[in-house]
Order: sequence, then structure tokens, then C-alpha cells
Amino acid sequence: MFAKFALLTLLAAVVVQAEVVPITPGPGTEGATCTITWGGDGDPMWANMAIQLMSGENLNMIHLTTIASELDGTTDGQFDYPCPDVTPNSAIYFYQFTSPLITEKTWTTRFLIAGPDGSSVPPANPVQGNGEEIPWGVGALADPSAAVPPPPNGTPTASNSTLTTRPPTTTTPRLTPTTTVRTTRSVSSAAANATGGANANGAVSMVVGTWKIGVTVAVSAFALAFAL
Repeated sequence: MFAKFALLTLLAAVVVQAEVVPITPGPGTEGATCTITWGGDGDPMWANMAIQLMSGENLNMIHLTTIASELDGTTDGQFDYPCPDVTPNSAIYFYQFTSPLITEKTWTTRFLIAGPDGSSVPPANPVQGNGEEIPWGVGALADPSAAVPPPPNGTPTASNSTLTTRPPTTTTPRLTPTTTVRTTRSVSSAAANATGGANANGAVSMVVGTWKIGVTVAVSAFALAFAL
């Protein structure tokens, strides 16, 4: 009986594990408003969330700047900020979501930051280093001195062995964001002048549904528990 109770208690912990789900990054235009929305994770570990602008390939992600920090990732949210000047203007940028309290990271798909006149160029590389047909390139801020350092746990991932969610792609269908978006608590100095309202066209994160894994484990383990 004790073994059954312990197993069921463990299941409760497993089932609730999940991650913040990014919904709508760009595309954006330099100088215009970039909008980010996400589906919250009720785990309090996400109560201090940071968002970074990234570039590079999946196995060699490059931090460009920290867009915002001290965001509340436990509920659905939205964050608006001025799209940065970047080079090149291409669909090679993505966001990374992290929290200093957990090791999990999650990403959006790659999106375009176009020039002020809407100009852009194709990604320089059509294939990832591991052979996946996911276009990518190496971008940078036009003014690197404006970069904000990575937050705790925000160091770029360099190996598949450390990925906790699927890295960004450029081929995922867009999801419609929630209609009840809540604002965040505070932002970093990099986003002190953030404003609201923008086109929310964009990509959706490729995240592993850990809650689905938890449900699968739960079903199997409940069967085992009642068999004891």
C-alpha cells in the first residue's frame, strides 16, 4: 500500500511538469514594434522568465541580446519592444525563453527582421550542420555595444545532449495566440521603452509537450500501481 501511495504521489509531480510555450514572434521591421506572446506554465519556477534574441544554427546558438527579464511566465503573456537594427535582414532570428530556477529552455521558430524599407535577404545556409533542412544564418546587432548580456541559465546551447525542447525551425504552421493576453510585471533596461500594439504574424515554438509525456507516464504507472 505504501508503495502504491508513493508511486501515485510521484505521478502527480510528473504530470504537472511543462514549459512556457512561445506563440508569436515576428516577422518584424527595424524600428517598428516587435510583439512576443506565450502560453504560460503554472509552475512557479517560470515566475522569473527572461527572453533573449538569438541567431545561428541549432547546435551553435548565438546570444545577441536579452530582450526582457523578470517576466511572469506562469500565465499567458505578451511583450512589445522596438525591433532592433540587425545585420543581415533575414529570417535567421529567434527567441530563447529561460528561467534561472530551472534548466529547461524553449525557443520560437526563426523569423525575419526586415530593414526599414521592408528589404531582406534569404538565409545564408539552407541546411543545418546535422543535415536537417532548416535554413539558418548568423545575425548580429547593427550596434553590438547595445547588447545586454545573457541572463542566468541563458548561455546558448551548443549540443543536442543538452536540449530540453526542440530547437527552432522555420517551417512550422502558425498558431493563433490567446485572446486573453496578460501583461508582464517588469522588464530589463534593454526594453524600458517597450510599447504596445503590433502585427503578431510569425512563427510558433517547437516545444516537446512534456505534459503529454507526463500523461503517458501517468497512465502506465497508475496501471502498475493498482496491480501492486
